[in-house]
Amino acid sequence: MSSRATPGLPHVDAVTPAVLVLPGPVSRGETGRLCDEVRALLASTRAGVVVCDIGGLGPPGLAVVDLLARLELTARRAGGRIRLRDPDPALPALLDLVGLRFETERQVEQREPPLGVEEAVEPGDAAL
Repeated sequence: MSSRATPGLPHVDAVTPAVLVLPGPVSRGETGRLCDEVRALLASTRAGVVVCDIGGLGPPGLAVVDLLARLELTARRAGGRIRLRDPDPALPALLDLVGLRFETERQVEQREPPLGVEEAVEPGDAAL
């Protein structure tokens, strides 16, 4: 008896995480609604991750840090987490300063040069 194998990986179900776009400056009153949205997105998808597009939030400050901390706490309580998309370049330093760590999309690992970047060569350097 023979069986025919199906193409692809048989037990892998790719799940795309939901995306929550955070527009413009967010007021303190909107935090509860956004936490409810994170909870609902985690419940409706099996990804366990909600991607928060924070490119529109503007320059980071303590209000942004507070919002992100509350969204992460809500996601953790619901069995998931959030991932940041398009953060302001100063935000990781501010989050590190207050002791918070978030996963970001397309983040190059530390101590690894980005692909396609070569070290500068000065004239007169010996060839290796």
